[in-house]
Amino acid sequence: MDALFSHSLLIVTGKGGVGKSTVAAALGIASHRRGLRTIVVEVAARDDVSRTLGRSGAAGAPPGGGPEHISIDPQRAMEEYLHEQLPVGALAALLSRSRVFTTLTAATPGMRELLTIGKVWELAAQKRSGERPPYDLVVLDAPATGHGLAMLQAPRTFASIARVGPVARQGGAIASFLADRERTAVVAVSSAEEMPVTETLELRSQLREQLGLDLALTIVNAVVSHRFSAGEVRTLAAAPPSAARHAALYSATWATHQRIQIARLRAGMRDVAVRTLPFIFESALDRVALELLSRELDP
Repeated sequence: MDALFSHSLLIVTGKGGVGKSTVAAALGIASHRRGLRTIVVEVAARDDVSRTLGRSGAAGAPPGGGPEHISIDPQRAMEEYLHEQLPVGALAALLSRSRVFTTLTAATPGMRELLTIGKVWELAAQKRSGERPPYDLVVLDAPATGHGLAMLQAPRTFASIARVGPVARQGGAIASFLADRERTAVVAVSSAEEMPVTETLELRSQLREQLGLDLALTIVNAVVSHRFSAGEVRTLAAAPPSAARHAALYSATWATHQRIQIARLRAGMRDVAVRTLPFIFESALDRVALELLSRELDP
């Protein structure tokens, strides 16, 4: 994990529903525990991580300490960009209005993604020579796999289309930062199920083909304990029917199935490390549970 935490930006992505936000928060806590100035970033104005960490609303550190958190709103990012690029006055104010923003972003594919990753880049990058970045590590709770890839592709796409001007310059700078494996790492999150594993393997292939990137780490979330030996399973199968027997056999089958999928994932990843996190039997994870998971990742 030392190599992972040496980066400036960790992009955490994966199939929807596999616990991507949970893993991003756990990585943020582990980084903060190491003494790194850390911020966990959510996109599309979501606040799942902030509520779990014990804070909602504006950016900042949760009560009682921990990594900072911010949720990026693409409309606000557009407003800030316009005010930086345009003279203060009626035009900037007009373009900042919600209706015009919606029309502009709808007419410009990838604009929301570019604005969002641009704000992430500002948090992670050294913007001027000799200037210290505001954080040692930015952990991005990125969108699910397909949308996450589109976000990573947006800077390169806009830089190639615009060619000159501020959009081209900034797009090129962001694309260069994302492609730098010393500064940026991509972490894939999966569950030990067939479809998430398949999508994770496809994600690695697409990262390589489309962006020249690779995964730095794969984390399999919510892995149940293998509680029974093969002999114990045979004994359970021969026992009289009961609720306890049914629950035990279900647990054994579930654990076996998960390990088959984890083995398939490891075979497909080859030189990429695969780590596992335990299944936590809680309806909603709190800060205590996140601390436990963070120590599973980084004891």
